[in-house]
Amino acid sequence: MTLALVCMSHSPLLEVTTPPEEIQKDVDAAFAVARKFVEDFDPELVVSFAPDHYNGFFYELMPPFCVGYEAVGVGDYGSEEGPLNVPTAVAKDLAQAIIDADLDTAISLKMEIDHGAVQPLEVLFGSIAAKPVIPIFINSVAPPFASMRRVRQLGTAVGNYLKTLDKRVLLIGSGGLSHDPPVPQIATATPEQKATLLNGRHPTAAARNERQQRVIETAAAFAKGKANIMDLNPEWDRQLLDILASGELEKLDTWTAAEMAASAGNSAHEVRTWVAAYNALRAAGEYTVTSEYYRPIPEFIAGFGVTTAVVK
Repeated sequence: MTLALVCMSHSPLLEVTTPPEEIQKDVDAAFAVARKFVEDFDPELVVSFAPDHYNGFFYELMPPFCVGYEAVGVGDYGSEEGPLNVPTAVAKDLAQAIIDADLDTAISLKMEIDHGAVQPLEVLFGSIAAKPVIPIFINSVAPPFASMRRVRQLGTAVGNYLKTLDKRVLLIGSGGLSHDPPVPQIATATPEQKATLLNGRHPTAAARNERQQRVIETAAAFAKGKANIMDLNPEWDRQLLDILASGELEKLDTWTAAEMAASAGNSAHEVRTWVAAYNALRAAGEYTVTSEYYRPIPEFIAGFGVTTAVVK
């Protein structure tokens, strides 16, 4: 058993906008470091912690956690469509190990995943089917949320199972740091929005395009300082990155959903995927962060980070 980790921000705007050249080069360089790290590690299995943005999971039934026995990309924002290479037998054993650790998780025999889970696989491997992948959904968009302590415990349970395997396993945590994109909130949604949040699966091309265009236009306005969304919070992002690098992950147990949203935006809850991934890594032993990139990027509506880590 050997575990390694890549955590990275994602943004739907990576696929559909062209930021200033200097920013694009900066992000590409960070991705290149992560790709080289993964190439050298040569994983035999990938376990991906990722959110969803009302493309595969809806308020009709919104679990805090879900393990995919099979999975398919929905192709939003130009991301890759189609099936992932999920080792179903291993995914079943992993789900049972999580439940045996007294953590309730849902399971899906056909998980639908969006850019939040797909982008890291595209960036690191070039394709969503290049490696055996077990996707683990962590609700990071739709209140109420599992506590950070519970997310940490989920990561530990996953890591405890993975360290029993005779495999090189790459952990991925995919989520923005501080960011507040124009995602409807159930408490303030219009009747039409509520219907979509309840079950907006498989929208028409026109409906998907309208939704995506709203985000693209907001990003353009945000980059000019004219959008009515919360600013990025580099100080909050740095605090999180420092705690993750320190290995003192229990410090995050006191972070509440309300405080996180107020400080870093409604979609800052996606850092739960990083917390789970780092705790899974720590289950195998003390770790070292081998690379860290961070930059607040208004063009992507994201505090944008990429980190890699290995067990010492």
